[in-house]
Amino acid sequence: MDLIVKRQGETWQASFGGKTWRSAVGRSGIAVKQAEGDGVSPIGCWPIRRVLYRADKLGVAPATVFPTAPIAPDDGWCDAPDHADYNRPVKLPFDASHEEMWRKDDLYDVVVVLGQNDDPVVPGAGSAVFLHVASEGYGSTAGCAALTREDLLEFLSLALPDTRLCFQDGE
Repeated sequence: MDLIVKRQGETWQASFGGKTWRSAVGRSGIAVKQAEGDGVSPIGCWPIRRVLYRADKLGVAPATVFPTAPIAPDDGWCDAPDHADYNRPVKLPFDASHEEMWRKDDLYDVVVVLGQNDDPVVPGAGSAVFLHVASEGYGSTAGCAALTREDLLEFLSLALPDTRLCFQDGE
């Protein structure tokens, strides 16, 4: 059973096992990935690799079947297509372009790492495509999917070992 993210009328929805939650997606919607930084949530089904979380905000690891690990203040994720660590976790400080995983906002309090462009990693085919906490008002992401923290934790508690996240174009 997969988490399906697609447009429903004027909003984006995520559905899993008879439950539906409002969601956010990339600023360019769901489409075929063209290049790093295009703001697209890439069409396709992506396995869930692991769950990262802010222990200082959650207290305990999310209840889930997936491997979990706390995020540290020096954790980052390389998004430089020409770097050997592209689309991989890195430690900060880091000399190439990267995302900071320890964010001041709450968006990465819970981060579900998806197996998008990781086996093998192809330079420019997308990095750091996650399922994470939505901003207030479900603002668009840089290419991820996002749910409220409560909905994300509920999904993780229901997900099965073979659950994938599927971005689908159309209703």
